[in-house]
Amino acid sequence: MPLQILRIIDANCNRVSEGLRFLEDVSRFLLNDAALSKQLKQMRHGVISRLSEFGPTLISPRNTETDVGIGTSISRQQNISSLVVANARRIEEGLRVIEEFSKLPELRVKLRSKDFEAMRFRLYSIHRELLSRVTRRQKIERLRGLYIIIDTRTLGSGNAAGAARNAIRGGARAIQLRGKDQNKASLLVLAEQLAELCRKANVLFIVNDYPEIAMASGADGIHVGQDDLPVKVIRRELPIDSVIGVSVTTVAQARKAEKEGADYIAVSAVFPTPTKAEAKAVGLKGLQQVKKAVSIPVVAIGGINRQNIGKVLSYGADAVACISAVFGQKDTEAAVSRLVREIEKRRKNIQKS
Repeated sequence: MPLQILRIIDANCNRVSEGLRFLEDVSRFLLNDAALSKQLKQMRHGVISRLSEFGPTLISPRNTETDVGIGTSISRQQNISSLVVANARRIEEGLRVIEEFSKLPELRVKLRSKDFEAMRFRLYSIHRELLSRVTRRQKIERLRGLYIIIDTRTLGSGNAAGAARNAIRGGARAIQLRGKDQNKASLLVLAEQLAELCRKANVLFIVNDYPEIAMASGADGIHVGQDDLPVKVIRRELPIDSVIGVSVTTVAQARKAEKEGADYIAVSAVFPTPTKAEAKAVGLKGLQQVKKAVSIPVVAIGGINRQNIGKVLSYGADAVACISAVFGQKDTEAAVSRLVREIEKRRKNIQKS
């Protein structure tokens, strides 16, 4: 067998194995996803097992000293998402090369091209799932502070964009648009405005209730209640990197939401609130019980203000959502800034203790 062909098989085997190891470690250590990690590990071992029949003959043609490809890689600024994409494509390309060379008569005895084709198609699905998990995780990492709800029933649609702009300037980490009193045409126009504002400020933008508005406006995700569409249905409709939040009042609802694939949950209402007078308050103990029951981020909402926000955080909330505490004030930007400072102060105290 020509040594050049063995060098090609060896080089692509290394590409595939190294790329799979990277994706496996992301799944295992970054996402704590045992199922994805296992699939990638099995695929990596499958490649190694199929190529082990060559034994030392596969390694003997290696010649890094004269390899013209060494040192020609292009360096780009990277983040986890781009690294996942790069390594997945590297694996897919490597598998395709091995698959094609496996069709040669001299390799057909030891390698089956169909095996590598099957791996390549399986990796396409794994690539999609892994990328969706990583990109959603990066978005959720921004959900660690003040979460402002723009309720058009409280503000009026004409004031919503200005209110969002003030909240962002004040330091809000996430903006949710709630427009239950709006027709969908006008709500979409507003959602597109807020999506653009949030995108420029690197602030998470969430649409309440309406998957079609979230998708059409380019929102980062959607927030739904117990009577809305199930998470698994919404997940099929939205882009793979969309965040899904679910409102809960009980531990059972929180566990169900997490099991179905929610990215975060909102415990509502922690305290009595004028914006949802009918909502029964679960209290700080209820918030704490929910936090202990799930592993995804928990947003506390309902009656939270500058006086009680520190206590809410001490009971486990990862983020705090406000409406009245901000928009009931004359200077909304200043109100947001004060709440953000209270959150930061509490975080520092927790770190010291």
